Amino acid sequence: MLRYFPHVNVDYAHRKRDYYIAAFTFFCVAVCLISDANATLEKQNALGVCAWVFLVGWLLGEDRETRMQVVIAVIFATIGEHFASPYMGGYTYRFENVPAYVPPGHGLVYLTAVALGRSGLFLRYARQIATFVVLVCGAWSIWGISGYAKQGDSVGALLFCVFLAYLFKGRSPMVYLAAFFITTWLELIGTAVGTWKWAAIDPVLDLPQGNPPSGVAAWYCLVDAVAMGGAAPVLHGFAKVLNYLKSQGIVSTSN
Repeated sequence: MLRYFPHVNVDYAHRKRDYYIAAFTFFCVAVCLISDANATLEKQNALGVCAWVFLVGWLLGEDRETRMQVVIAVIFATIGEHFASPYMGGYTYRFENVPAYVPPGHGLVYLTAVALGRSGLFLRYARQIATFVVLVCGAWSIWGISGYAKQGDSVGALLFCVFLAYLFKGRSPMVYLAAFFITTWLELIGTAVGTWKWAAIDPVLDLPQGNPPSGVAAWYCLVDAVAMGGAAPVLHGFAKVLNYLKSQGIVSTSN
């Protein structure tokens, strides 16, 4: 396993901003989800406004490609949320909606995974972190199908296998490693305080799943993969359209 995460010599100072993003998101996720546990719909919407402000603020310090990745992550995850929750019933929020803070929240979660994945800490200790994540998530998955868990979790075990595929075959394993930490954090808090609840039986696979499923990070890795893979083609497409408009005199070429 270690060959997939060779030791990286980090000869530059850790980017403090990456840690600030991560610490801020971990803290705000906890505050937001705990606050929403007994909040009104109006307060839920106010949390959404705050989340958008925070996301835009952090994105001001990112490059164009990262910003586009976040935009794609927000769009893709929001579509997925509406499909998986209100439509399919895989999990259900308190008001049976998709809370206003969820779309920008996905943006912050993705940005946090990127920030941690590129941080000096993760690059320096990639192999150790990968070993820790695989062992912890693997043990969680085994517990879910062992018969000792309060709620069976066959879906979690399947998702764990998918997560391993992302981790060892994906293009950005460091981002997926980081995603495990922030997504596990938010899922454990969100389900513990009752902000949302996963269905005991998955509506698609008709298999028992935990609350949350042990390999739930795999769903977030899908969002990450789409965001990272889609940003460059979208930016390239925008550039071609802009050049065409300039060539037709529709857009001015002057500064």
